[in-house]
Amino acid sequence: MTEQPHSTAGQLLGLLVEAPDLDDFLERLVHVAAAAVTPAVACGVTVRRDGQPFSVAVSNALAGQVDELQYGADEGPCLDAMRDAAVILVDDLRRELRWDAYRPHAVAHGVASSLSMPLIIEGQSLGAMNLYAGSTGVFTTPVRKQAEGMAAQCTDALTLTVRQVRQSQLLDQLAEAMVSSSVIDQAIGILMAQQRCTAATAFDLLRRASQGRNRKLREVAGDIVAKISGAPPEPRRDFTV
Repeated sequence: MTEQPHSTAGQLLGLLVEAPDLDDFLERLVHVAAAAVTPAVACGVTVRRDGQPFSVAVSNALAGQVDELQYGADEGPCLDAMRDAAVILVDDLRRELRWDAYRPHAVAHGVASSLSMPLIIEGQSLGAMNLYAGSTGVFTTPVRKQAEGMAAQCTDALTLTVRQVRQSQLLDQLAEAMVSSSVIDQAIGILMAQQRCTAATAFDLLRRASQGRNRKLREVAGDIVAKISGAPPEPRRDFTV
């Protein structure tokens, strides 16, 4: 570990105070989490939008790529953590017997072990925080406790956002609020017309473009809207924490 637990806890407290909005908090959080474990770890936060998972924040391209492998295969530790509301620890991915469609591709990307922790908001599993390492046996008990503390901070921030946006809002709409639903919906409508496809297929195209370009979903959506309308989309309304 590169930092003592109290040092990392102080950083997390600072993030909650200093981050101007939820997106910024999550982006800073995944970098702190990735830096807190040795050897090098990638970190990502997955949430669901209309039942479909996507990465709302990643520490580097590897985290986004490995997350996307699981989304495409519809299996993996991240999805199991989110669906089962359980911590999924993988000490050695090469020796795993689960996830045949995901495991060999993740190994090929250099993943040897992982830790996925559910984000449970008001009694429902909304997403997961995922840590990926290039060595086996990285996630010892002290490291897991530290990682679970980070996941708890992430859960607290998401819970506050849910309550700020609208108390009665469905939890699977949180991701839509975080990444500017109006711009994304406009882009989905444009893709539906261009590709003659359903809204679900259009969103999947948008999500893949976001992951492939390593850019935020709302940025890719904004480019699509601007290209068609000739003007940039209206600024989004941030949700402060």
